[in-house]
Amino acid sequence: MSTFSIRGTFRGAIAALAFSTTMGLATAQAADAITAYTSYEEDEIAAFLARAKEDMPDLTVNVLRLSSGDLHARILAEASNPQHDVIWGWAVTSLIDPRIGELTEAYSPANIDRIAPQFRDPNGKWFATTGYMAAFCVNDEVLKAKNLTMPTSWADLVKPEYKGEVVMPNPASSGTGYLMIASILQMMGEEKGWQYLKDLDANIAQYIKSGSRPCNAASEGEFAIGASFALRAIKNIAEGYPITMVIPSEGAGNELEANALMAGSKNKDAAKRFLDWTISDNAVNEYYNWKEIVTATGGTMPERFKSAGLPEDISSVMWKMDFAWSAENRARVLEQWQKELER
Repeated sequence: MSTFSIRGTFRGAIAALAFSTTMGLATAQAADAITAYTSYEEDEIAAFLARAKEDMPDLTVNVLRLSSGDLHARILAEASNPQHDVIWGWAVTSLIDPRIGELTEAYSPANIDRIAPQFRDPNGKWFATTGYMAAFCVNDEVLKAKNLTMPTSWADLVKPEYKGEVVMPNPASSGTGYLMIASILQMMGEEKGWQYLKDLDANIAQYIKSGSRPCNAASEGEFAIGASFALRAIKNIAEGYPITMVIPSEGAGNELEANALMAGSKNKDAAKRFLDWTISDNAVNEYYNWKEIVTATGGTMPERFKSAGLPEDISSVMWKMDFAWSAENRARVLEQWQKELER
């Protein structure tokens, strides 16, 4: 009988999804069982695993879910004796750490050509199936009441008319905030980029720890513009909030969520089978219910995504991130941002 279970630190406790019986991480020692480490959200994991069960009823998938930073620390701490078989849905910026790379093994899943080359490691160490990207949540009613124009770009946000009307995530605490800062520095170059961030700071009302809260604050009319991520805007529009989603015309900073095979896996056949499934039709169709970025060909974008303003060719609005730069310079960039701009 098949079992899918999830273990993590959500609200400081272990959450379990059991379609028949709940089993611990130790079950991953069985030939038809694997352990996956992930940073997908709890509800996403539940939906994805339900789909996986349809295609692989004989495979047990035990999942440990942690935030990207906590998962990074865990994997490094277990480097001499990895406790998992696959990395699933983890930030590429974390996965490309050379110390992590030493723990993974090149693998090309069946139908890997569904994933465009820019969304996979040239050496075959990882491939990204999903991701998220920056977007502005702009409150239409606040704009009208204050006679403000609709912004279309990062460049627009430094206009004097938006003084005190912009909120964005704190990059030191929010992955969404950091991808925004990293993309701006990559787009403009560091000298112009840092000057832009200082100019933007003059219009920022608050830096908020969460990546979703700026959109929620703008949706509730607290501010005109919340720099956030696209899926939060799409959800809030669907819930009836009077906002417009704006994808910055310069290109949207983004983070990819990738999968990889652990070199130390004791269940490689089962692990490879699972990785093959992550780019199957059933998986891709489910991704579209949860993700603004789906890298695999096939599948259908939900109408609510398109009506909110997301283009079907998502790559047309994504800034081509240099993830290696983002990873290598993260500590330095955040230190400078905290020193010069955090408040």
